[in-house]
Amino acid sequence: MSTNLTVMPFGGMRENGKNMYAVTVGEDIFILDAGLQYPESDLLGVDVVIPDFQYLVDHADKVAGIFLTHGHADAIGALPYLLSELSAPIFGSELTIELAKLAIDAEPRTKGFDDYHVVRGDQEIDFGAVKISFFETTHSIPESLGIVVETPQGSVVYTGDFKFDTTAAPYYRTDMLRLAEIGRKGVKALLIDAAGTANYGQAAHESEIADYIYDGFRHHKGRIVVAAVASNIQRIQQVISAAYRTHRKIILSGNDLEKVVRTALRLGKLHLPVSENELFVSLKNIKTLAPEETVILETGKMGEPIRHLQRMAHGDDRHIQITTGDLVFITTTPSTAMEGYVARTRDMLFRAGATVKQISTDLKSSGHASKNDFQLMLNLLQPENVIPVQGEYRMLNAGLHAAEEVGYTAEHVFILQNGDRLHLTDKAAELSGSIQVNSTMIDGSGVGDIGSIVLNDRRILSEDGVFIAVVTIDRKKKKVIAAPKIDSRGFVYVKTSKDLLHEAAELVQTTVADGIKNTKEFDWGKLKGSVRDALGKFLYEKTRRKPVILPVIMEANQNGRRRKTNLKHAAKSAGNKATNNKKTTNGNQSQNDKSMPHVAQTTNQKQVQHKA
Repeated sequence: MSTNLTVMPFGGMRENGKNMYAVTVGEDIFILDAGLQYPESDLLGVDVVIPDFQYLVDHADKVAGIFLTHGHADAIGALPYLLSELSAPIFGSELTIELAKLAIDAEPRTKGFDDYHVVRGDQEIDFGAVKISFFETTHSIPESLGIVVETPQGSVVYTGDFKFDTTAAPYYRTDMLRLAEIGRKGVKALLIDAAGTANYGQAAHESEIADYIYDGFRHHKGRIVVAAVASNIQRIQQVISAAYRTHRKIILSGNDLEKVVRTALRLGKLHLPVSENELFVSLKNIKTLAPEETVILETGKMGEPIRHLQRMAHGDDRHIQITTGDLVFITTTPSTAMEGYVARTRDMLFRAGATVKQISTDLKSSGHASKNDFQLMLNLLQPENVIPVQGEYRMLNAGLHAAEEVGYTAEHVFILQNGDRLHLTDKAAELSGSIQVNSTMIDGSGVGDIGSIVLNDRRILSEDGVFIAVVTIDRKKKKVIAAPKIDSRGFVYVKTSKDLLHEAAELVQTTVADGIKNTKEFDWGKLKGSVRDALGKFLYEKTRRKPVILPVIMEANQNGRRRKTNLKHAAKSAGNKATNNKKTTNGNQSQNDKSMPHVAQTTNQKQVQHKA
C-alpha cells in the first residue's frame, strides 16, 4: 500500500512573498519555508502579512520540522508567529539560521527558542521513511539552498528563490552536479520559483552589476548615498568593494536591519578588504568626512530605504539631508506596486539637487530565475509534475507556458491556490480538495485582528476624515441642555467652514431633541444611530463626502449640572476609539460600531458607560 503524499501551499501562490509549503508523507508534515509579505499600499496601517497556518497548528503533533531555503523575510519572516503556536526543529544553512534567530529572538513569545540545526548542501537528514537533503543555489544572499524531500513515492523538490549565474562568487554558486544527480534519481514534483519567468531575456551577471556600481562610484566626485535592502548581502558586498576601490569610507544608516550586515560580517559571508575601523565610520562622525570620501549605506526592509530617501530629500532626517552634488544610488528592484512610489522619490531627489542612478533602470537585475533559467532547471531535474510558485498569477501562468515549451503538457503543470491539496500517487498527480487559507495581517502587537471592515474604515478615514459631534442632554427632562459642539479631522478646514459646522450643530440638536422626546423607552444606540444617519445624509448633500461620524452624547447629573466637555479631549478619545474598538478577533465589525459608547455622569461625578 502506497504512502499518502501531498503538497499543500499556505503562501506564495498567486502573490509575491509569503512562501510556505507543506509536504505531507504519511502522517508526517514537512514545512518548507515560513515567510512574510510586506503590505501593498491599500493595507493601511498593516505592518506585515503572514500565512494563515491554523491547519498546521491543529496538526502540530505531526510537524516533523521546518526547512528553510534562505535568509530573506519572504522565507523566514513568519517564523516567530508560527513558533508561538507550535514547536518544531528548524533546519537551514549557517547564515540562514543566524538571520532566523534575529527574527525569532526579537519576538518576546519566542525568545529563547533553541531548536536550530545547521545543514550543508551535501547533507542528508534521515526521518525514517523520508530523507531530507539539500542543494546549493544562486540567489542574492549567501548559502541559499534548495530542498529535496525523498519519499517512497518519489522526491518532492523545492528550489526556493534561485537563478543561474556562471560568474557567481563562492557562497552563491549553484551545485550543477548535485542537480543532475537529483534529476537522475527521479523527481515526482518540482516546486519551482517562477517570479522571473514573465521577464524575457537573461538578467545581468553579478560581475556586470559590480562593475556598474564601481563605475558609478569612480566617476562621481561628491557624496554617495546608497539605498539597499539589508538582506541583499550580495549587493552590499559590491558596495563595500566599490567604496574601498574608490578610497571612500562607509557610514551604515538604518535601524535593526543593521544587525543583518553585522551578522554576515561575523560569519565571514561579507568580506572586508581592510579592517572594519578602516572602512566604517559611525553616523555621529559623518561631518569628519569630506563629501568625496563618503558613502552612506541606507539599509532597511523592502521599501524602507526608499521611504528614508524621501525623508532625506525633504530635510526631515536629522542626520542626513540630500543636497546639490550628491549621488543617490538606488540598488533595490522595486515591486510593481512600488514603481510609482520609487518614481516620485526620484523626482524629489532631483529637486533636492542630487544625481540619481537606479540599477533596475540601467541593467536587468534580479535574484529570481529568468524564463531561460526556469527551463534549464526543468531540463536538469526532469520532474514528472511542475508546480510554479512564488509569484502573481501572471508569473505562474508564464511558468506554465515556459514548461510547455520544453515538452510538458498542461496535465502535468499545476497552478495552485493557497490551501489546495495536490495528491501525488505512483501514476498521477491530482487535486484532492482544499482548505480555506487566508492572509493573516499583523498590526503592531495584534495578530489576525484586522479584517476587511477595519481596513475599509481606515480607508474612509484616510480619504474623508472623521466628523465628531458632542452633545449634552438631561434624560429625565428629555431635553438638550447645551448646544452641540462640532469638530472634524481630515474632513473640512474648520476655520473656513463655519456655516457648515453651524448647520450641522443645529441638525444634531434637532435630531437629539426629537429622539429623546418621542420615545417611551430610552435607547442610547438608537439615538446615536439617528444622529449618525442625519449627519451622514446632510454632509454628503453638502460636500459629496462620507466621513466617519462619531456622535458623543453626554448626560447631565440629576441636579442639572453637567461636566464641562473638553472638545479636543473628546475628539482625541473618539479617534482612539474609532481605531481601537474596530479590532475584533475575526476582523468583522458592524458599521454601526463607529460611534463612541455613551458617557453618562452620575451624582457622584463618576463616569459610567451605557452600551449602545
